[in-house]
Amino acid sequence: MSLAIRTLSAAETEAQIPALGTLLRNCVAQGASVGFVMPFAQREAEAFWTQAVLPGLRAGDRLLWAAFDTGTLVGTVQLAFATMPNQSHRAEVSKMLVSPACRRRGIARALMQALLARAAEEGRSLITLDTRSGDAAQPLYASCGFAVAGEIPGYALAPDGSPRRDPTTVMYRSL
Repeated sequence: MSLAIRTLSAAETEAQIPALGTLLRNCVAQGASVGFVMPFAQREAEAFWTQAVLPGLRAGDRLLWAAFDTGTLVGTVQLAFATMPNQSHRAEVSKMLVSPACRRRGIARALMQALLARAAEEGRSLITLDTRSGDAAQPLYASCGFAVAGEIPGYALAPDGSPRRDPTTVMYRSL
């Protein structure tokens, strides 16, 4: 594995929209609870990146890291800075995605380390995130120094499209 982690500009992100959409779809199809439910079309996945992520990148209130393995997109994570004036010391982790075929190789940890380093450079002292309670990512976040603030029951519909409502765990880390 030849892993490269880097932030993507808005223009680079726009060029990667098809690959980003495929990554998102593959993750949701494998059970990732990241806001979408099956069935989930490629056009919907691409629209997420175009309509929800690109505007924040262009405005400078969101950063996107991408992980590439020998040139192929295998993971992403975002850091959202858009907060109210009384929250300018914090930022939020969003959409940690790693290709199902590439998991358990340290990609998510490498993405998180890059994100945390940049958050510190930006003067952020509190980082928050939420994850489906009991999800495989929760121990990863804990090993990266995140603590559990609490759990919200019935927070999100299951990604498989069933009527099940999964709880979410809210986590935080001080820098």
